[in-house]
Amino acid sequence: MIKIHKKTLQDLELPAVLKQVAEYAVTEIGRQNVLAIAPYPISVDAMMSLHEVHEYLSSFENENRIPNHGFDEITSDLKYLVIENTVLEIDGFRRISQTVSQTNALIKFFTKYKDYYPTLFTTASSLETNKDIIIEIEKVIDRFGEVKDDATDALFEIRKRLKSLRSKINSNFTKELNRYKSLGYLDDILESVHENKRVLAVKAMYRRKVKGSILGSSKTGSIVYIEPEATLQQQREINNLEFEEQEEINKILKELTNYIRVYHPLLQQYQDYLIGTDVIYAKSKYAQSIHATLPEISEKKEMHLIDAYHPLLYVNNRELNEETFPQTIGMSIDNRIIVISGPNAGGKSITLKTVGLLQLMIQSGLLVPVHERSKMCFFDRILSDIGDNQSIENHLSTYSYRLKQMNHFLKKCNANTLFLIDEFGTGSDPELGGALAEVFLEVFYDRNAFGIITTHYANLKLLASELPYMQNANMQFDERSLKPVFKLALGQAGSSFTFEVAQKNGIPFSLINKAKKKIERSKVRFDKTIAKLQKERSKLERTERSLKANEQKKIIETDKLEEVNARIQHKLERYQELYDSTQRLIYLGQKVDALAEKYFENDRKRELMAELFKIIQIENSKRKKIPKKEKKALKTDQLKTNREVKKQIEVIRKRKKAEKKKIDEAPKPKPVLKVGDHVRLEDGRAIGSIDKIEKNKAVVNYGKFTTTVNMDQLELVDQK
Repeated sequence: MIKIHKKTLQDLELPAVLKQVAEYAVTEIGRQNVLAIAPYPISVDAMMSLHEVHEYLSSFENENRIPNHGFDEITSDLKYLVIENTVLEIDGFRRISQTVSQTNALIKFFTKYKDYYPTLFTTASSLETNKDIIIEIEKVIDRFGEVKDDATDALFEIRKRLKSLRSKINSNFTKELNRYKSLGYLDDILESVHENKRVLAVKAMYRRKVKGSILGSSKTGSIVYIEPEATLQQQREINNLEFEEQEEINKILKELTNYIRVYHPLLQQYQDYLIGTDVIYAKSKYAQSIHATLPEISEKKEMHLIDAYHPLLYVNNRELNEETFPQTIGMSIDNRIIVISGPNAGGKSITLKTVGLLQLMIQSGLLVPVHERSKMCFFDRILSDIGDNQSIENHLSTYSYRLKQMNHFLKKCNANTLFLIDEFGTGSDPELGGALAEVFLEVFYDRNAFGIITTHYANLKLLASELPYMQNANMQFDERSLKPVFKLALGQAGSSFTFEVAQKNGIPFSLINKAKKKIERSKVRFDKTIAKLQKERSKLERTERSLKANEQKKIIETDKLEEVNARIQHKLERYQELYDSTQRLIYLGQKVDALAEKYFENDRKRELMAELFKIIQIENSKRKKIPKKEKKALKTDQLKTNREVKKQIEVIRKRKKAEKKKIDEAPKPKPVLKVGDHVRLEDGRAIGSIDKIEKNKAVVNYGKFTTTVNMDQLELVDQK
């Protein structure tokens, strides 16, 4: 049985996460149920909830989208059904019909796609579908929320009579309206509606001349509203019929309520199911927004979080457009307790809270923002001591409160417990508080409990390095800028960088040295050694990352070169085969040509045939018998090679053709024209001779006449 105290839920901020989840619920009752979520007391229920959310999340990305589950709450209607002789309102029947319809649709959907959503199908299949409720409601109430005329024969008859009477009233009213209008007794507006009745708008001076019942007057008193006498009797009949109509409607609704009352337990189940679906939907939408997933849930006590984000910090930083740093941390039976050290504002508390909050979320049926290869388990208890818990009401100091918490931890801690303690041992004298904290930690260790603590105490760091199933960890610091990098490094204690940070913030070096002298030399050396090791570790990690990146690049380049080399080798082999084949064909062609020449000279056909047959026999003796499949493949390969060669030849031909075209199209240098040369105009046919050249102009003699032309317009036909 899993038990987690409310104080732990508050410490790890689960209510704040639930508040964000609740924003995605589509109904008010769904939002309330989300806010009431707590870790499941039984791990089987938590597992089922996780699978439901995981399946619903997958529906957002596939074609089989889950139908809408929105509904109007029927809690008040269900309360009325329990009370005898109560009658539901028409809106109540509409809400019930909608609830039944939505539930039936979901049950039908999950039955159809049970292979896609096995867990959601299991939940839905526990309910039975019901169409009778919808049929009975639809017999009585139409889609506009009115009782149907044919709900009963009596109601049909009453409404028929009402319709007839209203028609007569309208007819009589129109007659009276026209009569008094012609007499000039009516105001310009002619008529109005008063107390849901049509009335004549009579001028005040003629009110005694119009027969009927006065129902009121205008604000100025110039108009009097009168119901004509001709419609009074019929209106009384309508009032009686309307009373009968309401009586009949009440009777019908009472019978319908009594019919539905039997289904009260089923309707309660339907609403609970739809509320549960809304909660699952809200969880799924929240998971989608923070990129959450379902990690592997181990039956053993082990946890390995890869790229884990604190969901609240992730959402907040995303809104501020700031980066959130993920953490990777693991615990198992062989590594049960982690002691995180390092400077303040380095992210120790956030790391601790991240682990605790994600554990609460997974045990509450919420997916978590981690890498999908992460692994988690369930704990029976999660104990936390985070922040300054000074209690004014109980007159407890911070340290007194923390001692009280430790006493509670000592009573509850066992192998199925996860404890989370921030700034372990603080609040008292460092020497004495550290010693007591060390004793507590040894007890938790001996009881095989799992836990994470943050501390600055050197004795706790030493204890973690000495005990086999306890591990040191530190929040890394940039040794140059002395700024946190918000990355957890397992296996080594962290320095608080007390003096380095002080120096960085402008504290005089003389004061820092004076402070160093006031504490034991061994402690300074110990902290200095840790700081030095941490710096070396940072350098090694940077070098390792660089080497890995280079190695990866080399592997990729090697693979590419090998692939290119293989392709080139294959092409060379094919070209060699093509070359050999071509040479053989040339050789055969030469032999056949020699025989043809010989036959041309001696005309001996038999000798020619014998020689040809001999050549064919020699060639066939060289051939190997190849199976049809291989022959076909070889032929295909040769065709491919031929095509590639042809393509390459075609490319070369095109290139040469283009080059030739460029040469042909290139403007040829114009010859220098001289006196006496035979020329013609560029666009003309007549040929003349140049008599004279002056200033880029030539005088051309055509025999019968001469003309002056620009030198650029002339073409040389023949030089002198």
